[in-house]
Amino acid sequence: MPLALLALQDAPARLPDVELRPVVVEGRADLLVGRADSASEGVVGPAQLERRPLLRPGEVLETVPGLITTQHSGAGKANQFFLRGFNLDHGTDLATTVGGVPVNLPTHGHGQGYTDLGFLIPELVGAVWFRKGPYFADVGDFGSAGAVELDWIESLPRAVATMEVGSFGWQRGLFADSFGLEGGTLLAAAEAIHHDGPWSVAENYDRQNSLLRLTRGDSSRRESWTLQASRAEWTATDQIARRAEESGLVGRFGSLDQSDGGDSERVSLAWHREDLRGEQQSRLTAWAAWSKLELFSNFTYFLDDPLNGDQFRQLDRRAFAGVDARRTFCGSTFGREREVTVGMQLRTDSIDNALDRTSERAVLSTVRADEVWQSSGGLFGEWRQGLTDWMRATAGVRADGIVSPRLSLAFGPFAGSELYLSGGFGFHSNDGRGALTDDDSATPTPLDGRRVDPLVQTRGAEIGVRTVAIDGLQSTLSVWLLDSDSELLFIGNAGNTEASRPSRRYGVEWANWWEPRDWLALDLDASLSRAAFTDDLPVGDRIPGALTGVIATGVTLKDDAAQRYVTLRWRWFGPRRSPTSISTPPSRSPCGWGSRRVSDSPQTGDRTAAAARLGAAGSAAVSRGSSRAATGLPSPDVTAAAPPPPRRRDGALAGRGGGDGGEAAERSACGGRPADADRAGRLLRSAVERGRAARPAAAVAGRGGSNCGRSAGR
Repeated sequence: MPLALLALQDAPARLPDVELRPVVVEGRADLLVGRADSASEGVVGPAQLERRPLLRPGEVLETVPGLITTQHSGAGKANQFFLRGFNLDHGTDLATTVGGVPVNLPTHGHGQGYTDLGFLIPELVGAVWFRKGPYFADVGDFGSAGAVELDWIESLPRAVATMEVGSFGWQRGLFADSFGLEGGTLLAAAEAIHHDGPWSVAENYDRQNSLLRLTRGDSSRRESWTLQASRAEWTATDQIARRAEESGLVGRFGSLDQSDGGDSERVSLAWHREDLRGEQQSRLTAWAAWSKLELFSNFTYFLDDPLNGDQFRQLDRRAFAGVDARRTFCGSTFGREREVTVGMQLRTDSIDNALDRTSERAVLSTVRADEVWQSSGGLFGEWRQGLTDWMRATAGVRADGIVSPRLSLAFGPFAGSELYLSGGFGFHSNDGRGALTDDDSATPTPLDGRRVDPLVQTRGAEIGVRTVAIDGLQSTLSVWLLDSDSELLFIGNAGNTEASRPSRRYGVEWANWWEPRDWLALDLDASLSRAAFTDDLPVGDRIPGALTGVIATGVTLKDDAAQRYVTLRWRWFGPRRSPTSISTPPSRSPCGWGSRRVSDSPQTGDRTAAAARLGAAGSAAVSRGSSRAATGLPSPDVTAAAPPPPRRRDGALAGRGGGDGGEAAERSACGGRPADADRAGRLLRSAVERGRAARPAAAVAGRGGSNCGRSAGR
């Protein structure tokens, strides 16, 4: 459609020269009255980023109103994200790019859309562009909830040398500088981090990041080459059983498996070119990258395998490359400004991943190993047209094997304010292994999994207003809705596919930035949302892990001339919704979901919540994902006391799996065998007291119990 319209309108070839007005962003400009296409898009510039106190690199994304980043299972692992009623886990439905290179990893060994931002050097991030909802034609996979683009700076006014020393073994060193080179600018940086954390077993987190970026050109034509490398390793204390803490077996910051943790690596090379002269403006980005994650986790300790323990390894290695090419044609139609953009995005991933049963990081057996070659491509077109002096429209369409139309209308400005109506179709992809296989390698029954659709459609709509009518104040208010045909997931912890259910999310967001004085800046972002399954299954409609509210606010005292500032920030998020049963109130859940402690501390947040959720059975807590990963092939030395119950194939989920971050359902309280819980507890106590568990030849304990702990959400 956009190509046909373009041919009709450009035929006379007598259009006037049009030069787009430059937009220079220093602080917060998420309003962009007269330019933006929706109420929930914006950009954060270097001035605000410079004044933002950060405890983790991923917190750069918290400059996006309503977006929360937390951490669990060690600082080297990807952040956990929450946005618009989604528990996005490690990035599903949040499309993220850095320097034009996509960060989300499809068909990943730990989770679909895995997004690790540990390679970011915050001082070198030049801007954060954000857009929420499926209303933008150039945003494809993983972008239903939102899309965030981060870009590197091109140069530094002076060299930066930083040495930091803090509590819990915190050490950080950074050196960065830029140099003139062959008619361009070379930016070079190296960063090293070490952190032990408050844990009884030191986290021993080590990360090294480096960056080289060569930029050449002027405001009309620019080229850049960016080489980035990152490496990390760590020990993760993970969640602990509450009963273990209350009995004094371990302290709150103790560990029940001292070999949990992992290591990761990432290398990327990107080339970007922009030609912004005349009526046709083009942008081309080509990139290639390699990454690796090796993650060791143990959520149930000795419940399924009393001799070797329940630790498992998730491994993902991949090489991936892609191209993003787009061209914008500027002109006028019927005397009004027009922009037409057409583009293409291609990507291919060569993936090796595996799920193994391990003991103290030594592989005992393989649950599944996969080699995946995955390619994707999308075409998009977008027409932005002024219709009257007070109205403009942006219509777009995207094709990725599924057609996604998008439309936005902007009315105004009226007294410094604009009204927006936006709607569109989007999608998210499912793990490629789930689309091609229907056998669950973690259980002995053949063909017991369920194939999933490779692409799942989403639909969203939004109405919003933004204003700068009050001097110094920028404010936006939006009401949004998002439907998803299915929350289908590949459960990386278990090596099998789970079909979840159709869902609806809706909410309201309010974002404010106010500078009443040259030396004072205030911000307040608040959002409320509701997430629910839309079918009528008797297990209820709650979507586990979905946040219902986010508030983030801060005050900054600044002296721009002297480049000094003091910032105080506060944030609140929660509660995270837990599943309910049709016969038990949520506050009295037999699975321990009723009493939860939630902390947003960067070191303890999800670990604390996980420990509180494990309930009275403590060491008997079992996540469906990890228990299935530990069953493997039956040992001739041990006979199962009872076969596992039949699996439901309709996606109805009564509980929540604990495969990630310690979100677990307790087997003894949900139909499991109390004898297993007692035996696991005794073995666990013995193992901790001796410092290690006895490790004879591999044997697998049979398991009974119900599907109460099946994963129900992200």
